[in-house]
Amino acid sequence: MWGRTLSFSPPGPHPPARTQAGLGNPNNPAGGAPERDRVGLQGQDGPPQSTKLQEQRFCAAALALNVLASENDPPPSRGASDRPTPTPYLSALSLSLDLVERGVLPDPVVRFGIRRLLRQRLREEDRGSREAQERALAEFEAELRSSRIALHTDEANEQHYELPPAFFEACLGPHLKYSSCYYPTGSESLGEAELAMLELVAERAQLADGQDVLELGCGWGSLALWAAERFPNMRYTAVSNSAPQREFIQAAAAERGCTNLEVLTADMNTFGQEQLGPDHRFDRVVSVEMFEHMRNYDLLLERIRGWLREDGRLFVHIFAHKTYAYPFETEGDGNWMGRHFFTGGIMPSHDLLLRFSEHMELDERWTVPGTHYSRTSEHWLQNLDARRAEVMPVLEATYGPEAARMWFQRWRVFFLSCAELFGYAKGTQWWVSHYLFRPANLELT
Repeated sequence: MWGRTLSFSPPGPHPPARTQAGLGNPNNPAGGAPERDRVGLQGQDGPPQSTKLQEQRFCAAALALNVLASENDPPPSRGASDRPTPTPYLSALSLSLDLVERGVLPDPVVRFGIRRLLRQRLREEDRGSREAQERALAEFEAELRSSRIALHTDEANEQHYELPPAFFEACLGPHLKYSSCYYPTGSESLGEAELAMLELVAERAQLADGQDVLELGCGWGSLALWAAERFPNMRYTAVSNSAPQREFIQAAAAERGCTNLEVLTADMNTFGQEQLGPDHRFDRVVSVEMFEHMRNYDLLLERIRGWLREDGRLFVHIFAHKTYAYPFETEGDGNWMGRHFFTGGIMPSHDLLLRFSEHMELDERWTVPGTHYSRTSEHWLQNLDARRAEVMPVLEATYGPEAARMWFQRWRVFFLSCAELFGYAKGTQWWVSHYLFRPANLELT
């Protein structure tokens, strides 16, 4: 069974099976996960390891496969079954996660385990009928409407945005775009794919020179800096929840001579007209992968409606599942992503935002297949591996010398998880959704 899925190698030295280009691998024409280390034996850290250590890795891989590739799936934790997940399975899963974070398991085993967890997630979210599915979505909508705009904003900063820029400069492309890129031909470099998505966002958001633009959740300034240069008469206001991001973007704007870009630091729970000025209105509000960190869409969209001119538009870029919406939980071994990288976040469904139409109405929407985000994540992973020597001092300064190695592995697994999530079923389950909204009750001309 496993032999059809994975390529095992016996303990002993092996040359690395990586390609730096990854996406151009002739054995990987579809652009999914590039061929990396074969199972067991060549460590992610570089040169061949001792025979004893390789034997330990081989045994660990075999143990993990016993956990992750059993003949029967574990019962889902909710939804399709009321039975609790067996304690032995949870104990084995906890052990497997420990091996992953120690960097013991080779990538193909980790990828196999991630795909297994994704399959389990789909089983959990399937309520068995259209009526039951609608009830579950209505309950989640009610939960969002009763929430604050955003939860755990401090944790979100600690998990992603308070890391020094040097880490992201090592992993991301030249535009520092920390969100899905776009590969129209499939052969683009990361930098080319960053630029392609920036241009696609500008086209779909209908950005134009001379506009007043507000960006919510600007990251490291990829769109803000690009737009400020591309449209010199545009007045661009970017908002981040991270002071280091603001300082970084301001320095980059000064270096490029961009005087039309203002950067604000704010928590979206309290951000409003006080920071913008009582009469300041915008032609466009844009947001790229921030809404996944938000909860109360009703209140957020009401505020955005108040910041727009009557003929203004809101453009939203989010990742989404085609059908299911769910929160990222933090408890339990199966919720590793929510605990370490996405506390307070949600996975929206493609239709979720449309349920909050009191203040903003849909003009148009698009989907970008998940394979584009999968390729993006593979590129980030390749950069992280190739620049380990640059990254480790940054991680040591951030997390401490003892924890740095574990966090290097956690970031590897985060990028691996994103690649497998968005590459699942050839990008047809999880993808990127684009929306263009107009103020509600605005008559079209």
